[in-house]
Amino acid sequence: MEQSSMEKLISKKQVRELVSVSATQIDRWENDKEYAHLGFPRRYRIGERVFWSFEEIQNWIACQKAKRDTPK
Repeated sequence: MEQSSMEKLISKKQVRELVSVSATQIDRWENDKEYAHLGFPRRYRIGERVFWSFEEIQNWIACQKAKRDTPK
């Protein structure tokens, strides 16, 4: 498989750095129905570790920016 076709997975620490929130807040966004409207990307479990798609996190951030910039 070519490197360019492989999806980049990132750790929870990297997700925290990208979205500037705590690990607890990420858990809330994923699991609490109160935050379901945010549509935060779901994690992947590989063995005992968890990862997120870098592309999905980037797209989610872009979507949040677009919502901010859209007049109500």
